[in-house]
Amino acid sequence: MNRATLRRTAALVGSVALLAGCGATVQQPGPGEAAPVVIDNCGEQISYPLPQRAVAYDMSSTEKMFALGLADRMRGIVMPSTADPAVQRSPYLDDYRSVEVLSTDVLSREVVIGAKADWVLAGWNSGFSEARGITPQLLDQVGIRSYQHTESCFNYGTHPVQVPPLEALYTDLRQIGAIFHVPERAEALVSDLQKRAEALRQQRPAGEPARVFLYDSGTDQPFTSGAQGAPDALISLAGGRNIFSGLNQRWTSVGWEDVVEAAPEVIAVVDYGDRPVADKIAFLKSYPPLASSPAVQKGQFYVLDYGQAVSGPRNIEGAEQFAAYLRSIGR
Repeated sequence: MNRATLRRTAALVGSVALLAGCGATVQQPGPGEAAPVVIDNCGEQISYPLPQRAVAYDMSSTEKMFALGLADRMRGIVMPSTADPAVQRSPYLDDYRSVEVLSTDVLSREVVIGAKADWVLAGWNSGFSEARGITPQLLDQVGIRSYQHTESCFNYGTHPVQVPPLEALYTDLRQIGAIFHVPERAEALVSDLQKRAEALRQQRPAGEPARVFLYDSGTDQPFTSGAQGAPDALISLAGGRNIFSGLNQRWTSVGWEDVVEAAPEVIAVVDYGDRPVADKIAFLKSYPPLASSPAVQKGQFYVLDYGQAVSGPRNIEGAEQFAAYLRSIGR
């Protein structure tokens, strides 16, 4: 069933009630069935029956599910092996241990179909991929619903939907809560995150914010995050300024000359991947073009956990901890 068919089905069934705050509508259920909900995901109205065999990809998807208390509703997760150290540090470690790991590679249609999944949570170009043959449309054809992270909708399809990273996170939590019929849990979680975010905004120091370079990886070209990624919001809440906030990207490669020109005061290094974070910092310290930057001269490197850097319930925690670091260096 393609998405156009899903939209037509949703229109025929009709909506009967709103789920608080998430823009979802509940459809009339059949006898003995849970009511499906209609959700606007990446600009498309999609009807979601209550998932019975949910699969999540990577930490962003998985921890949104865990934060909503949905570990016991999951068929499994696909978690690249490069995220394993971050998983071991996660406050949701017990939940991780309770859910089957279906693959330690990238998300694939074969794994999803083999698991008999009926619902998949991932991002566009961070899980779903045209090149790898696993898209929402292709999954629709085999009867599998999908939900894409709102953060990733900004470059999806012919009519992109652009939502600021924190609002995208709140949208996802509310809408996943609606799909799984736990809207009260979702609203309580979002309310807590919003209050903590507002407290951080109120505490930001006056004056020019600290210039922050978010370094994920890369030697020939650094891989970083732009305005559409969670780190941009995290850095801003903490009282800094992402030196690549002008890029309309989530995660992207840039040139070293742009990093040098921006003269970052702090380099936030994402603790993720197959290269230890200590090695990443050692490289940055030894890279000649960066030698004159304030961050290198003052040794101002901050280690950002991967689980806090991707869109997820720990973004605010990451901002709180980074804010404490900035205050500790007088910024």
